[in-house]
Amino acid sequence: MTATLDPYAAAPHLMKTWTGAANAIGASLEPSLIELVKIRASQLNGCANCLNMHTLEARALGETEQRIYLLSAWHDAPVYTDRERAALAWTDALTRIAHGHHEIEAARAGLAAQFTEEEQVKLTLMINVINGWNRLAVGFGMWLDPALLRPAQPAAA
Repeated sequence: MTATLDPYAAAPHLMKTWTGAANAIGASLEPSLIELVKIRASQLNGCANCLNMHTLEARALGETEQRIYLLSAWHDAPVYTDRERAALAWTDALTRIAHGHHEIEAARAGLAAQFTEEEQVKLTLMINVINGWNRLAVGFGMWLDPALLRPAQPAAA
């Protein structure tokens, strides 16, 4: 994939602000849940860049291969908690919102059963953030090597 535009070069101040907001929102709930949401939205949006980045992040947080692989079929996989299922249903409903509102009511009920009102807002903001990143990456053909975004890890002894 060849990038058609570098948003960081084209609008550095706004991208710095966007990245700061994304990081703050991403730190507002448990990291493992956030990565599952990022992966699921990225699957729905077909964002290879974000799938690459967030599956690596999830593994670094201790997420299992099984749970990462089963995200595309999470409805039928018994490996997710009720809280994770509520977050994934909300992710699906909001990411697919253009397809109609039929999923919203059921997803909202599940969300309210597992998350406080504050957490519901935090999760909704996170879903908006990852959908925004997906659109930037897909729209501009972005491909970032996650290894280049963080310092090299020392080799295992």
